[in-house]
Amino acid sequence: MRKLFFIISLLFLVVSCQDEVQPKPKAFLALEYPDAHYEQVNIGCPYTFEKNIDARISPSRNKIPCWININYDAMNGVIFLTYQPVRNNLDSLLTDAQKLPLQHTVKADAIEGDVYTNSLHRTFGMLYEVEGNAASQAQFYLTDSTDHFITGSVYFNSLPNYDSIVPAANYLKQDIRQLMESLQWN
Repeated sequence: MRKLFFIISLLFLVVSCQDEVQPKPKAFLALEYPDAHYEQVNIGCPYTFEKNIDARISPSRNKIPCWININYDAMNGVIFLTYQPVRNNLDSLLTDAQKLPLQHTVKADAIEGDVYTNSLHRTFGMLYEVEGNAASQAQFYLTDSTDHFITGSVYFNSLPNYDSIVPAANYLKQDIRQLMESLQWN
């Protein structure tokens, strides 16, 4: 009887030790955003562009003319746009615009720059896509090389956690591409 009890106990011990419990990996929300629809924006500045109809335009806090914020309230994000006329200072404007993405190299995993050229609208520039826990997930500049210069940056009003904000950042990057492709100088 003792041997039978010992064998049954040993059998239960062997069977119970075969299933290893493993912790579940961290999960993030699968966020889905509506299809983007765009409308032409003319705010009385030397440029016009198309913006997502779900976004709201407001003046920047600096109150500088033609500096605007494109607010995405549902995502708690914003695209900051700044405009400056070119007055024999194109080199310094380009240098400053190209330095901005480099400020995020401390937290960024990667920064990729894509050259943008639209001869029809006379717009030339760069789009920088930032990956990682950087404060800004995308930055860009556009110019006509003679009179106008615009810079833009994407920011979220939350602590940067790349895994959490990547769906929203990708959505806003598409809107930036639409803005860049539709931008026209007045």
